Amino acid sequence: MDRSNKPSAIGVSASLPQPTISLRDNTVEATLPTGESVTVHLYGATVSSWKLANGQEQLFLSEKAHLDGSKPIRGGIPVVFPAFGPPPKDHATSSLPQHGFARNSNWEFLGKSSSESLGKDRKDGDDAVKLDFGLSHGMLSDEFRKAWPYEFGLVYSVTLTKDGLGTSLQVQNKGSQNFDFQVLMHTYLKIDDITKIRVKNLESKTYVDKVRNASTFTEESSALPITQETDRVYQALDPKVPIVVASSDDDQAIFSITREALNDVVVWNPWIEKAKGMADFGPDEAYQKMICVEAGSVSGWQTLEAGDSWEGGQTIRPKL
Repeated sequence: MDRSNKPSAIGVSASLPQPTISLRDNTVEATLPTGESVTVHLYGATVSSWKLANGQEQLFLSEKAHLDGSKPIRGGIPVVFPAFGPPPKDHATSSLPQHGFARNSNWEFLGKSSSESLGKDRKDGDDAVKLDFGLSHGMLSDEFRKAWPYEFGLVYSVTLTKDGLGTSLQVQNKGSQNFDFQVLMHTYLKIDDITKIRVKNLESKTYVDKVRNASTFTEESSALPITQETDRVYQALDPKVPIVVASSDDDQAIFSITREALNDVVVWNPWIEKAKGMADFGPDEAYQKMICVEAGSVSGWQTLEAGDSWEGGQTIRPKL
């Protein structure tokens, strides 16, 4: 029936661009409308790729990395928990493998949240996405459950924005016993040439040098060059002061890393002989194309009381 006073059509505004999320082959990939992307493997909740809008990869991934869940992934950002390095003898973690179990356990994808729920300005569409991953005592292998029998929950969040990449870990003690832990984000940054970068904002800081019998030194360089095998644990840093990987040519920042509740930073490069000796590191000369700057809490132990939780994280900003 025709009506003379038809209601006007309700205007439908164009929907704002949304991040796209895909889950396949046990990997989660998220891409922002502006083109930035991140890839996370459920094995280890390891970030294996982080690309800028122009497609430029920011993380180093070994050509020989195992991506089938048979071994921890060599490259990207493996998660170290609850022990860093070889666990000490006569400690609750002493039966665990090096760097603990988080990087070689299968995590669950808990879902995503976007700029709208993150409280960001949405006039240009969603310009951030947060991916959450979970791991708990019941999800561990029998071997790991026996080796570390505590009731715990981990929530690992990977936040991709136009300006950078954030990774944070929440540790929950869900049992009746206190437990000790260490945590580290073993970040492999991709660079063009190891001889042309310097690591800044470490001057006057104390570090343990694992290449020199784990002796303790004070950093004298305002811009640390990497000229040989390097494995240093810098301690008691102010997490708000960024650790900067800068170009030695023009002193411009290539990466800037700020942290929350992660007061230690490991600087690592295997150099020539160590690179050749690692079966999953390749090609041999790839040490020239990477630098590990690893935010963590590893110089002592965090004690988490029953029912409590702890959270720490990092934000990496690239040269844009």
